[in-house]
This record gives sequence, C-alpha cells and structure tokens, in this order.
Amino acid sequence: MSTGMSSSTMDREGGRTVFAFKNPLTGLRWKRLEEPLGFIKLLEWLFAILAFGTCGSFIGETAVVVMCKVSDTQTDTDLISVPLSYPFRLYRQRYEMPPCGETERRILHLSGDFSAPAEFFVTLSVFAFLYSMFALVIYLVFHERYTQIRRVPIVDFCVTGVFTFLWLVAASAWGKGLTDVKLATHPSSILSSMPVCQLENASCSAGVTPFYGLANISVLFGFLNFFTWAANAWFVFKETAWSKQVASKEESAERGEAEDLQ
Repeated sequence: MSTGMSSSTMDREGGRTVFAFKNPLTGLRWKRLEEPLGFIKLLEWLFAILAFGTCGSFIGETAVVVMCKVSDTQTDTDLISVPLSYPFRLYRQRYEMPPCGETERRILHLSGDFSAPAEFFVTLSVFAFLYSMFALVIYLVFHERYTQIRRVPIVDFCVTGVFTFLWLVAASAWGKGLTDVKLATHPSSILSSMPVCQLENASCSAGVTPFYGLANISVLFGFLNFFTWAANAWFVFKETAWSKQVASKEESAERGEAEDLQ
C-alpha cells in the first residue's frame, strides 16, 4: 500500500517524517532581468510607482494677506490660506474673505477643475504597474511558453504599443493641466477674485506661493515612462514571429546573393 513516501523521507534515528522543501524561486529564470526585455520591464514597474506616488500624494497651499485700515491707528491683518491636493478639484476649495468697511465677510472658492488629466495620469500609472508586474511573472516563470507560443509575444507587443501611446497622451495632458493649476492657484489669481482688494482702505499681497516640485517631478516621470515603454516596444518586437520572419527573409536574400556571386 502506498503511504506517500515519495514526498517525504524517514529519519532513521528519531523516526520523524521530514518533508523535502523545494524553493519556488529556484525555477525562475533570473537571467531574464539581465536582458533588455526584462530589465526595461523592471524599470517600467519602478517608474509607474514613482509617477503614481509623486502625483497622487501632492499636497500644497496657497495664501494671501489682506490688511484693512479701520482707523488712522488701527489696521486689521488677515492671512487667508487655501489648501490644495490631488485630484485638483479647485472649485471645491473654499476660503473666507474678511470684511473691510462696507464689504461683508464672504465665502469664496478657487476656480477650475483639473481632475481629469490628473486622474487619468494616476490611473494609467496603476495599470502600467500591474501589467509590468504581470509581464515580469511571465518572463521569469513561463519563459519557455513565452518563446514557444507565437501569440504571446505579439499580444505583449500590442499592449506595450498601447501603453506607449497612452503615456505620451497622459504626460502631455497632465503637463498642461499642471500649468493651469499653477495659474489658478497663484496668489495673484486669488487677489483678483476678492472684492475687498479693490477698496482704497485695503491692501492685499501674496502670502505663500504653492511649491510644485513634486508635481513637476510627476510630469517628468510621465515622459520618462513614455520613452521607456517606447524602447521596450522594440525589444518586445524582436521576440515576435514578425521579426523572425523578417530576419529569415534577410538571411535567405543574403544567401541568394552569395550563390549568385559564386
């Protein structure tokens, strides 16, 4: 009767059953990461994380200072601070205009909605991250099937081409959207929208200008992702049957020329 001893061994001294453990990482083809196909895919996975993190985690603040002259000896000073963050629906950001003279206290809002390019950029980053991770698993675990099944490299090439185009669109749209965000949140834009700043007994000035260093980096990572995916498309194409057919035709043509010369 079979007792399943093929998956375990007996310790003769103690009589204990010791199960043989097989490391699942030993069957992976780690050399794929040294090749351009796997190495660039690893960069795509990393750059997608950085693009998502730099855009999605942005938090900033813009502020103005309003000074109202109540009398010859008294001046009221108010600091108006407006926070802003991803996804940049600025019309939801409210701030309070202080009263001055005949002007009453009012609740105002920033202008503009730039959530569409920002959310598209972040969504694309998430999908690029997931696909890069999925492709790396295929390269490392199922590397033999990837080379044997003709459709798999072709599908990989088509998906890579689509991501290349989408990264160009997303980076360009988010770059334009970020420029519009900077204009809408500049202290001068807030000052021009407050009636109190038009009074003779009031003085308005810029307080804090938002720092967009992290958002600028996200745009750079967007274009970096575009160039990385474009470069990877070439190496994925070399794995397809289309490239092999072109190479075989070139070899046959060279052989024909060599035979004619002989």
